[in-house]
Amino acid sequence: MILIDTLLIALILITIIVMFIYWYSRYTAKSGFSVDENNNHIPDSWEKKFGLFFKLKNMIILILGVLIGYLLNHSTFF
Repeated sequence: MILIDTLLIALILITIIVMFIYWYSRYTAKSGFSVDENNNHIPDSWEKKFGLFFKLKNMIILILGVLIGYLLNHSTFF
């Protein structure tokens, strides 16, 4: 059970980092810190390098949520 608890904590930290990246990309595009010519709230320089990461945004969030739920169900925290 220690392994599941450790995986849960690691996955929560990864999820926080991923959500921060999505938030920061939207923040920089909306506030004008970076160029966003097509108004999709993703800076153009990020879109060229990490386009797949932003295209699969909903799928990544869904998978992280399902994994967190599964690990919470099998953890000893509750």
